[in-house]
Amino acid sequence: MRQFLDFEKPVAELETKIDGLRTTAAASGNDGVSISDEIGRLSDKVEKQLRGLYAKLTPWQKVQVARHAQRPHTVDYIKGLIADFTPLAGDRQFGDDKAIIGGLGRFNGQSVVVIGTERGSDLETRLQHNFGMARPEGYRKAIRLMQMAGRFRLPILTFVDTSGAWPGIDAEARGQAEAIARSIETCLTVPVPIVATVIGEGGSGGAVALATADRVLMLENAIYSVISPEACASILWRDPKQASTAAEALRLTAQDLRKFGLIDRIIEEPVGGAQRDPATMLESVGKAIAEELMPLLSETAVTIIAQRREKFLAMGRSTIS
Repeated sequence: MRQFLDFEKPVAELETKIDGLRTTAAASGNDGVSISDEIGRLSDKVEKQLRGLYAKLTPWQKVQVARHAQRPHTVDYIKGLIADFTPLAGDRQFGDDKAIIGGLGRFNGQSVVVIGTERGSDLETRLQHNFGMARPEGYRKAIRLMQMAGRFRLPILTFVDTSGAWPGIDAEARGQAEAIARSIETCLTVPVPIVATVIGEGGSGGAVALATADRVLMLENAIYSVISPEACASILWRDPKQASTAAEALRLTAQDLRKFGLIDRIIEEPVGGAQRDPATMLESVGKAIAEELMPLLSETAVTIIAQRREKFLAMGRSTIS
């Protein structure tokens, strides 16, 4: 069953009418011309409404779309884009963190290492994956897989969808900040191409730990920010209800980040967002990753590391100036 966001209420009403007409036609055994014409007319109206709504989304509305439970998740991209995927588990120090999944596979025939944050799609899987909020062992698992990719000269593909790293006392006790910093350091120094894709929410250091890449891609309605709008509003205004104001100020949309040069490419979403047509979204993401990865495969390890380092140093220079 399709879930609708608050601002999609007009579309929800139209689709309810369409479902009602289809149910009536099926129950009466009559799929007459008049009913078909009405369904077609309403369907056209739905698409027009969606195009209008999604053409002028506010930053806060994009936050809601990025968090939509029915958007494709990391497991969906792995299933749709990676052949012969073999999951690898554990950080070899403490345990396995299911908020970060990773392993070996083939992307368009090219052997790759895949790493991504997985937040789950229902209550059971969300609890299993801790809502995509990784603990230190998750980032240390990512480090282990990236180092393995470096040893075997395998490109790395990462998928980012997290509100941030797990803020619990247990994570802090096991060195959360150090693990994130080491993961970023590994991203900067691993001698193979890295292509990162922000598929939903890119939150804080939990996202940067997997997105310090040669190419950073973002879905059209994804977000990427140093802090969530709610947390920002709580700090600045002592009122989480100011989240929409914070979202405006944070410049967290793909369009803003592309303009600032902080990401490399925006991947267009189907009309109404990735959640309305996951198959098309997976195809678009696969095409974009392939186009960004291919030129990197011919670069030497020295060149890759130097260019990646310069890329992120340039961001700092631009911000300071």
